[in-house]
Amino acid sequence: MEFMAEGAKLIGAGCATIALAGAGAGIGIVFGSFISSVARNPSLTKTLFGYAILGFALTEAIALFALMMAFLILFVF
Repeated sequence: MEFMAEGAKLIGAGCATIALAGAGAGIGIVFGSFISSVARNPSLTKTLFGYAILGFALTEAIALFALMMAFLILFVF
């Protein structure tokens, strides 16, 4: 019975880390859109950079929450 609980913890932590791949793709989309928009209108670089950093921070926060859940599953439960 102990081995089943340990296996379930590992599967749960692995499923929680799938969100990290989504966060990586989201960060790529944010900066890809930033580069595309600066190429269209270079005079808005400073404004768009602020929005890009905000998008990066929010996307990275989701990744950190997912990583925190994986660690909680592994080491607390």
